[in-house]
Amino acid sequence: MSKIYNNLSIETLIKTAWFNQFDKNQKYEIMKGIEADLDVSHYSYSKFDWREMEQIRLGLEDNLDVSWYADPKYSWFQMEQVRLGLEDNLNVSIYVEENFNGHQMEQIRLGLVDDLDVSIYAKEEFDCVQMEVIRDGLENNLDVSVYANSEFDWEQMLCINEGLKNNLDISIYANPEIPVEKMKKTKEKLLRKNNSSSKFDFYKNQIIAFFNY
Repeated sequence: MSKIYNNLSIETLIKTAWFNQFDKNQKYEIMKGIEADLDVSHYSYSKFDWREMEQIRLGLEDNLDVSWYADPKYSWFQMEQVRLGLEDNLNVSIYVEENFNGHQMEQIRLGLVDDLDVSIYAKEEFDCVQMEVIRDGLENNLDVSVYANSEFDWEQMLCINEGLKNNLDISIYANPEIPVEKMKKTKEKLLRKNNSSSKFDFYKNQIIAFFNY
């Protein structure tokens, strides 16, 4: 639409065949854009559903370059992740790929917000939950190279992640061929051993301190 509404009053516009091709929610988004004096030609197409229209409208309201995502190949959730990235001045080119779903895009965006090295997990081979576990490891300064491997499922990654956080010898179970239930049992056994050692050292130090008093 080339600003079809320019020379029409809103009352006249809503009676046109062009306007009536849209459903109620789409019409609402178009009207909100017109009332805000936005160029609704970016999204006034029936190929966009109302949620996609909304994301484009919100981007226009914030003077963002909506050309990054105003494309029907993206879902509304993918559009939202790009829009939020543009709002934060992030390098959205890292994740504006239609082969990343919205949840993968979200994990990459959150990593960029925290200035993490997202290149470690911004790969199609990782699903969004695997990405989240790797992102958590990066946030906690863990050596994620140990488990940033698509051969591990997310639960295996999480077992290794938790082991690293607790300073366990994860080399014992950081193997994608080890079933996750066995990993969990090994991790719990190492945790109990570590806790027992910690308690022993605590009481030993207490006794030494007592006799040295």
